[in-house]
Amino acid sequence: MRRLWLLPLLMGAVGGIVFYALAQQEDPAQEVKKQKEMLLKETGILPGDVYAEQGRDLFNKPMGSAGKSCSSCHGQDGRYLKGAYAHMPRYYKDADAVLDLDTRIKYCMEKYMGVKDVKHDTNFKSIATFVATLSNGMKMDVMLEHPKEKEMYQKGKELWYARVGKMDFSCAICHDTFGGQRIRLQTLARIKQDKVATHWPAYRFSNDQLWTMEDRIRGCYSQIRVTPPPHFHWAHIALSLYMAHEANGGVIETPGFVR
Repeated sequence: MRRLWLLPLLMGAVGGIVFYALAQQEDPAQEVKKQKEMLLKETGILPGDVYAEQGRDLFNKPMGSAGKSCSSCHGQDGRYLKGAYAHMPRYYKDADAVLDLDTRIKYCMEKYMGVKDVKHDTNFKSIATFVATLSNGMKMDVMLEHPKEKEMYQKGKELWYARVGKMDFSCAICHDTFGGQRIRLQTLARIKQDKVATHWPAYRFSNDQLWTMEDRIRGCYSQIRVTPPPHFHWAHIALSLYMAHEANGGVIETPGFVR
């Protein structure tokens, strides 16, 4: 697949840059900027972009019992999906549900392509990242027109402010009350001012992984010592919808490059 041979080289470069930045104890925002600049200087490409290229190849590859690829419905290289991510999550008539990027892709793979046991692995996330890149440069524009969209948004807002777990934390404590302030080696994102949803999926150089927004939400639950609830299949969609709507007007630039 295109540029995948670069991954071992990139990972080695990332490791050295992370070690250097941690040793220097720089301001978190400057740390991210410097690592990005150094990696581009060393390799000429960011790891997230390599994964997006892999996603393009997988998007055009037939899979599943139906012998179809994503491009069978959405055009070669996703030409019919340009701008789609700018309006997600949203209501889909065929599923009769509000779906985010991850659940929309999973739904398509299972129903239309005949893929069984869809795994939320690197290949899956590479496809999601590629689809998101088709909206790069466009402004986030998530509407709340369908009743189920409005309902899901309200659920997301409630979850955002709900204090849960033994630590009695909520999303709002970190990203509203203390947003913009530093915690250890990281600056807490301000969900609306920083238009956070516009740069996910993202490559996280701190753990050398590609994450979608679903991964990020699961990670936050884990950090506040809360096991994702049984209803997580809609909880992450609700939170994603709330955050995407709060990011309206922000310019999409994926894959992000974050700590």
